[in-house]
Amino acid sequence: MLRNLTRMPADISSDSRRQLLHAVTDLFLLDREPNEASKEHYGQIATNSLSHLGEDERKGYAERVASLPTLPRTIAVSLGNDSSAEVARLVLTLSPVLTDIDLAAIAVTQSQQHLVAIAERARLSESITDILVERGDKEVLHTVSANKGAAFSDRGFDRLLERGNGDSVIAGALARRSDLTPNRAQRVLWIVGQLAEATAPDGTMTENASSLAKQARQQRLEVKLLLADLAAKVREVDDVITMLADEDRAYHLAQVLAQVADITIEQALRVLMRRDASGIAVTCRSLGIGTTAFRAILQLRARRLYFSSLDIDDDVDGYTKLDLSTAERTLRFLKLRTKIV
Repeated sequence: MLRNLTRMPADISSDSRRQLLHAVTDLFLLDREPNEASKEHYGQIATNSLSHLGEDERKGYAERVASLPTLPRTIAVSLGNDSSAEVARLVLTLSPVLTDIDLAAIAVTQSQQHLVAIAERARLSESITDILVERGDKEVLHTVSANKGAAFSDRGFDRLLERGNGDSVIAGALARRSDLTPNRAQRVLWIVGQLAEATAPDGTMTENASSLAKQARQQRLEVKLLLADLAAKVREVDDVITMLADEDRAYHLAQVLAQVADITIEQALRVLMRRDASGIAVTCRSLGIGTTAFRAILQLRARRLYFSSLDIDDDVDGYTKLDLSTAERTLRFLKLRTKIV
């Protein structure tokens, strides 16, 4: 049916195109796993329609499809490159089909507001943060430094510190990160200490600067104590997981899962933040994590990855039916493959 709609009359009105786009989108969304031919035909219709729609209409369409995992990549790229940052914003922040290549191309050509939207993505690779740190204005730098899902290369981190020199917002955001290596943490804390000693033009202390180093140290100490308590078996794993998930502390949660499952923090983060919940389900099931704690993890994922909370009950139900022996074998295979590599 979609194939028959790809050739539209040249003189079709803007309103008719809008109605057609909404109609075929309704049809497209009915198929949870569309084949490539269906996606291609839908992509052609959407592309033809979008170029004739006004900004408000394009924005409304973008908001509807931004997080759609089956959205044709050509459409996601077209929306992400829209000259209006309001149209592009949600797609750049949420779309799971945009690749690093797509994001990089957009980041080097579009406006600062486009860059802010990219900087808000749940996860950012080093190659993308390199561009954001180099091209971004103050708002972009503030956003990406506060994004706990953003990874920084050594060059990118150095450049961020250089461009954020004297900026207490950036220093504070970095000081609150729990994923800093000891060397990076030491450098950030030194900067925070310098800011704490600085005075404003009226002679007062820089606002909140003196508390940043203390807060960062407290967070790192708290995680160390939690991990020590788990190792000594004076705390229940489920209780710690539920607490960290409820407080939206994804990296700390990954640290706990890594220690208990005997995997790397990178592996724990990968299964925790993948869109597919099967990896985190297998990991938790093999550890004997209860449904309450697992539900808390799913709720954290829904917040971080902008999932619909409507799927959580189905995922919990699937979790209760997951075979324990299968989960344990899968986790053992993961560990073995890591050691071989």
